[in-house]
Amino acid sequence: MSRQIQIGSVYRHFKGFTAKIITIATHTETGEKLVIYECTGTGNDSGHKNGIYARPLEMFLSEVDHNKYPEAEQKYRFELLKEREANG
Repeated sequence: MSRQIQIGSVYRHFKGFTAKIITIATHTETGEKLVIYECTGTGNDSGHKNGIYARPLEMFLSEVDHNKYPEAEQKYRFELLKEREANG
């Protein structure tokens, strides 16, 4: 089963911040699908600031490079939060 983005849902990045999915966009020149999300909870060293971001869909759904980030606990770069976690 392939992973799919749920618009309006909240995902946790493996570095700890959260991302609420706004929409999926299409790059006008390349046709590449981009995930548009609002980043929050960036009071860490992730390099992100709170704001609106776009990331290629393929990258958003990819697995964490555990060779580069051996301490990462998540399997995927972004993982869907359960409703209770997202609101709580």
